[in-house]
Amino acid sequence: MNAVVPDSGTLYIRGKRYSHETLRVISRKTLVDFWTRHKDAEQPLKAWFKEAEKACWQSPDILKHRYPSASILNHNRVVFNIKGNKYRLITMINYDYGQVFIRFVGTHAEYDTIDATTI
Repeated sequence: MNAVVPDSGTLYIRGKRYSHETLRVISRKTLVDFWTRHKDAEQPLKAWFKEAEKACWQSPDILKHRYPSASILNHNRVVFNIKGNKYRLITMINYDYGQVFIRFVGTHAEYDTIDATTI
């Protein structure tokens, strides 16, 4: 059974117990620079950032539990759809150390010109 126990910060996925440890997101400035140019992305990116800082993504399974539409790629890359898939956010996540590195944020057209696994 999958359940979140908010008071204890414990998450259960497929019967495996994960304790809550917050993540460090590096770097918010990349998001700010983007939403300065794309005003409609500001609130969705702020919401993603706020949630990511408090998340307990200790594995891709945990992340997919919360974000089923996220794409898990090679080299610890994860692609998030922002604002109804109008924008794409690529992160590199070090699950062992609880670090999320912002690697790219852009329009869908810009995303189509890059290699998400190496950026």
